Amino acid sequence: MAAFDPSPARGPRPTRPVGTVTRGTTNTNRLRRMDRWITHTLARQLRAAAAPPVAVDLGYGAAPWTAVELAARLRAVRPDVRVVGIEIEPARVAAALPWADPPLLEFRRGGFEVPLDGASAQLIRAANVLRQYEEDAVTAVWERLCARLAPDGLLVEGTCDEVGRRHVWVALGPEGPRTVTFAARLAVLQTPSDLAERLPKALIHHNVPGRPVHRFLGDFDRAWAAAAPYAAFGARQRWVAACTALAGSWPLVDARGRWRQGEVTVEWAALAP
Repeated sequence: MAAFDPSPARGPRPTRPVGTVTRGTTNTNRLRRMDRWITHTLARQLRAAAAPPVAVDLGYGAAPWTAVELAARLRAVRPDVRVVGIEIEPARVAAALPWADPPLLEFRRGGFEVPLDGASAQLIRAANVLRQYEEDAVTAVWERLCARLAPDGLLVEGTCDEVGRRHVWVALGPEGPRTVTFAARLAVLQTPSDLAERLPKALIHHNVPGRPVHRFLGDFDRAWAAAAPYAAFGARQRWVAACTALAGSWPLVDARGRWRQGEVTVEWAALAP
């Protein structure tokens, strides 16, 4: 992986970043569930990297909180990880600069071209970015972002609510999509299908009868209902029981340890449109 130079690029950069300005909505701890999963999933690769790995918070919004928090959480695994917050709106970059701590945390103007001075990213996190785009734009954006990854890097693209209680994200490697993860604050979850409103752009319009993601959420709701007796022991035990039942008919790629966190991850191929 090319060395990452946190100083301004000496070579030419695109005059216009690729993409459009998002609403910029953000909150502290909004992405904590996603970050927890990322830290667990990427821990081995982060620790094994020969040089300080580079992680990108793409489209961090009107305030830099999510980039600051990502840096803190990844440093628990790899203290010298370098986090770059990238925003297409110059005013947002300027507003974030007081929180910069180069070379460990910096902010740059950019978009889907991911300006890293030729370096590859171990992680690109794009949360609540593609929500505003048309579905037919998603594949091209995924391909562009995946091309900026290190060989063992990860793109995490998805959506959550404003306070981080409901998340759904797709994890992609350089070769393309791998998994879909559903995560929730279980204490306020009524049914697993409540997560449908946070499906990523690639899936949200396919939550209709006859499509895989609709069948998955329907099966999840039925497993949740059947696990109702476990609610006496708490929502976490009910979620674990529902996931255990779901594993009998869907290719889940995690197990009880992650389910207890209010997560479940399924192979992308099982839900792909």
